[in-house]
Amino acid sequence: MEREPPHRSHGAAHPALDRVRRESRWWWLQARHARRVWRWALLAAAAVFVLLVLVRKPLADWFWDEPQIEQLLAEGDRALSEGRLTAADGSGARERYQAVLALDGDRPQARQGLARTGAAALQHSRERLRAGDLDGCAQALALARELQVPRAEADAVAQQLQARRRAGAGIGALLAQARNAFAAGRLDDGDSSALPLFQRVLALQPDNLPALEGREDALSDLLQQARAQAARGELATAAAILQRARQFDPGHSELPASQEALARAIDQRLQQGHRALKRQQLETAADSFQAVLAVTADDPTALRGREQTVQALLARSQKGADDFQFEAADKDAALAAGLGASQAAQQQLAQRLQRARQARQSLQQPGISTAQRERQLRDRLRQIDRAERAGQWISPPGHSAFDALREAQALAPRDSRVKAAAARLLPASRSCFDDNLRQNRVQAAGACLQAWQTLAPTATGLPDSRARLAQRWLAIGSERLGRGDVAFAERALEQASQLGAGPATAEYQQLQERLRDIGSVPP
Repeated sequence: MEREPPHRSHGAAHPALDRVRRESRWWWLQARHARRVWRWALLAAAAVFVLLVLVRKPLADWFWDEPQIEQLLAEGDRALSEGRLTAADGSGARERYQAVLALDGDRPQARQGLARTGAAALQHSRERLRAGDLDGCAQALALARELQVPRAEADAVAQQLQARRRAGAGIGALLAQARNAFAAGRLDDGDSSALPLFQRVLALQPDNLPALEGREDALSDLLQQARAQAARGELATAAAILQRARQFDPGHSELPASQEALARAIDQRLQQGHRALKRQQLETAADSFQAVLAVTADDPTALRGREQTVQALLARSQKGADDFQFEAADKDAALAAGLGASQAAQQQLAQRLQRARQARQSLQQPGISTAQRERQLRDRLRQIDRAERAGQWISPPGHSAFDALREAQALAPRDSRVKAAAARLLPASRSCFDDNLRQNRVQAAGACLQAWQTLAPTATGLPDSRARLAQRWLAIGSERLGRGDVAFAERALEQASQLGAGPATAEYQQLQERLRDIGSVPP
């Protein structure tokens, strides 16, 4: 059976026709695909167009305004740092920051810059007010208010400005009053005198040239008065004038020369005091040293001179008491007390004066026979011996060796036995002091020291002995305080002070501090 030939595709016999058909199909497919592409492309283009229409302003601002804003901010910061707060040509800090806000109302840097500009304007107004530039102060204050600084601060400056303007209205009258006072020679004797009036003008207007010149002239005259007072020895008055002059103008050209004149006058007064002390003109010496100390309270030379004068006065008072010249002795005692004599020295002098008066009274009694005088003298000499053996040199009053010696001297001052007793008591009192001090019997040592001082008030060893006794009191007081004996420590502090160991010594300060810590001594 004959097989049928296989089926041939359509147009297989015509290859060219198939190719044409295939190519035509491809172009149709390409055209169809191209139409889809263009459709999507048109949609995308439309979307981009709409987006550009919607965001065209922000994009334009970003492309064009951002660099300009940064530049304006930088220019505003620079103007603020240079103090150009505002300017009519727009280059001031305020105008630059406001320009930024016009471009971008939400820019925080611009608002902060305006706030800083307002604060700077307020500070500038204060500075102008202090300098006396009232118009400049008003302009700066107006700018600060426009920039909305805190109202309370602006009102405070405004009140000061108003007060200065009111005061300025009377500056002419103040200057006239000051000139009149200067012409009358009233330089510094009250608020209505020249210098205080010139100072009031300068407080309102520091750059007021007539007031500055007037104060300069008035101070020159005042300092001339100070130099004249110093030359006359009126040191305190001259020093007071110099102090007032410094308050008005510490940089015045004549102040150094005036201070030098006062220093020369102080040296001269010290020399005068030492010369008077050598001549035993104790009142003049006291006046000289006190005058120096009134100006320089810590001058060491004046302090030493005053102490020497005190000792000389005490010795002269005791000699006057021994000679029964009680009026002169009391005068010297009062002067020594006024110069700062210690309480112990004053007490000893008072006891000596009292004994001298008692001795004079005994001499003024009706005359007694020679036998009675001899019996009384022997009794006093035996009393001296008993008191000497008991160590009762100056106490108890009326029964001490010194009391008995004074009575014996009143009965027979030229008797050899009385002179021998007096000569024996002086070294005995010194030995008594040394022995008791070695044994830490400070109270007994103090009694012996009093006897020694009474018998020889100008002895060279007395100052050192007083210092040794004061140190021993402080040492024992510190030890007893450690054992809880507060009362003895307080007494030791008091005794040391009377002996001359004041708060300047380290031991005194330490004991005082310990007592203060436990509340015994007030701060």
